[in-house]
Amino acid sequence: MKKILALLTIAATITACTNDDRYTWDDDFADRTATDTINIGIRWNGTSVTVTGDDHGYVTTNGADVTVSSNTNKFLSLQLSGASNDGSLLIYSWKKLGIVLNGLQLTNNDGPAINNQCSKWLYVTLAEGTVNSLADGESYSEKAYDQKGTIFSEGQICFLGKGSLTVTSNAKSGIVSDDFIEINGGTLNITAKADGGRGIKVNDGLTINGGTTTITTSGDCKIETVDGVRDTTSAAGIKSDSLFTMTAGTLIITSTGDGGKGINCSGNVVFKGGTLNITTTGSNDEGKPKGVKSDTAIIVSGGSFAVEVNKSWACDNGSESEEPEDRVTILGTPVSKTLQKRLVDIRY
Repeated sequence: MKKILALLTIAATITACTNDDRYTWDDDFADRTATDTINIGIRWNGTSVTVTGDDHGYVTTNGADVTVSSNTNKFLSLQLSGASNDGSLLIYSWKKLGIVLNGLQLTNNDGPAINNQCSKWLYVTLAEGTVNSLADGESYSEKAYDQKGTIFSEGQICFLGKGSLTVTSNAKSGIVSDDFIEINGGTLNITAKADGGRGIKVNDGLTINGGTTTITTSGDCKIETVDGVRDTTSAAGIKSDSLFTMTAGTLIITSTGDGGKGINCSGNVVFKGGTLNITTTGSNDEGKPKGVKSDTAIIVSGGSFAVEVNKSWACDNGSESEEPEDRVTILGTPVSKTLQKRLVDIRY
């Protein structure tokens, strides 16, 4: 099994997570006061953990493995710090919650470093000036709950703050949500080396509203045979089982593995602004290395959108047409555009 390395650095304050009509940012988040927030400090010290502020008995520990079970209607904020080479955080909560990474270095040798089993918003704040790192092991022990990556959440994830975070995945993906991920501002660098590996994996959509995100994948197709059926999974910089939307910022994706894709999306790919640059140079022995793939539509209406591939189609919206202009929808009047099978360059 090859390794997935994800480096996340949030370098700009995020003041809001704008979104489409299906996703509602918690407008009260920035205005919360101590009267409606419960703050609990959790500090890892090698094989043990120190807990402060837990007046309700929400936190239990087993060595360096921490479980938080909250039934409060207030906002729960977990302040995380310290270091452990064999620790973890498992969260159960009725309501949306936040974690603040304040100088945390945490590795879990048999599963996710942070596993949020709450289906509500998870706000991840990187404390200003801090350096944080999270890693999983090369194999996961079997559990009764989902474990899909070094950081996994059943609910939405929103990244905030001015600190830095390095995420290393040795077994599965780096950052995974069974719902929605929102990234505004800052810098996100992800390197995925595993066959079939994904830099970012979401079930219900990804929105980029600013900052700089750089993703590099080098894994080939992952091939599995289940009940006699051969299944091929391509590596991808971004894999969304729903939507992808970009309104601002910079997104750079490079894929070199066989069949590797830049963006692989089951729903619409909507590019409204910012700078997108995707290059795929892998072979097509087992899969087709497309730049931007959508099962429904690729819609470009602003910014700078550049996609280049060595094989197959730069943009593929599911059309059977051999004409490049039928593979992408262009709204408005670009300053310049190049539409070829292996090169699409649209600039407003």
